[in-house]
Amino acid sequence: MVVLSHNKKSILCLLLLATLITLSLGQGTRLGFYRTSCPRVESIVQNAVNSAVRANPTIAPGLLRMFFHDCFVNGCDASILIDGASSEKTARPNSLLRGFEVIDAAKRQLEIACPRVVSCADILALAARDSVVQTGGTGWSVPLGRRDGLVSRAADTANLPAFNDPINVQIRKFTDKGLNTQDLVALSGAHTIGTAACALFSYRLYNYNNTNGPDPTIDASFLPTLRNLCPNGGDGTTRVTLDTGSVRNFDNSYYSNLRNRRGVLESDAALWNNPATQTLVNRFLGLRGLLGLRFNLEFGRSMVKMGNIEVKTGTQGEIRRVCTATN
Repeated sequence: MVVLSHNKKSILCLLLLATLITLSLGQGTRLGFYRTSCPRVESIVQNAVNSAVRANPTIAPGLLRMFFHDCFVNGCDASILIDGASSEKTARPNSLLRGFEVIDAAKRQLEIACPRVVSCADILALAARDSVVQTGGTGWSVPLGRRDGLVSRAADTANLPAFNDPINVQIRKFTDKGLNTQDLVALSGAHTIGTAACALFSYRLYNYNNTNGPDPTIDASFLPTLRNLCPNGGDGTTRVTLDTGSVRNFDNSYYSNLRNRRGVLESDAALWNNPATQTLVNRFLGLRGLLGLRFNLEFGRSMVKMGNIEVKTGTQGEIRRVCTATN
């Protein structure tokens, strides 16, 4: 009979507790899921992402946004990747997504290394993390084990967070997915490497709410810059950086722009105009007198939470042969 010391019992209890917490938060995903079945999965995805981002830096925010849009519609199940006349990919909010070819490239390599093992949903989760690292952010451990969904409908994208959502709607949409207000502010920080088409915000520059003037919450000294980039009646597809001065670096300068009333999207600006979210913005900036929040750390934690929204595991869903179609 083996008798454990008090310290060893305590350690075992802590390990058991950590495992239970991981399972409860991860809903079946876990670290090291492919340790024996496909040990090179992370390096294969990382190589595909790094190669693509080096060739085209706009791929990084594209992959991040793709993961976000996937998880908010019927969970993180790679339904965003499926081709079809009325699939999620065809919905208006997804019309400008980019980076699909990166996921396809990683999947082809993985099907050679370990056929029918790694889900497209897990590839997308890893690619989102690797996009952050490739742009200077801090990585995080990604729990894996998602299965791929069997359904993809454009109509299901109706409740995606939108560029003009007021703050109460943003909070509700995140709450509906098990995410809190801090997650909202942290994940919005992904816009530090993002861009937006003029069509999504130019209404704020000229005739906001039929006032024949701009949105009064925009910094007056910033307004001419935006108007030069997006002339009234100009090309609505022109893209503008969401983090002025730091679009290629994954950092917390996005929050400085919010504080300076230089949020480009109305949904971003709303984070500064609400007391609760403004406090969180200031905490991410580490302002004196507030309990600071480390952006990279909290972003990773919120990504793990988001990455476990309504995931399919075990015998649910399938492992697709190709990411663009169900088996």
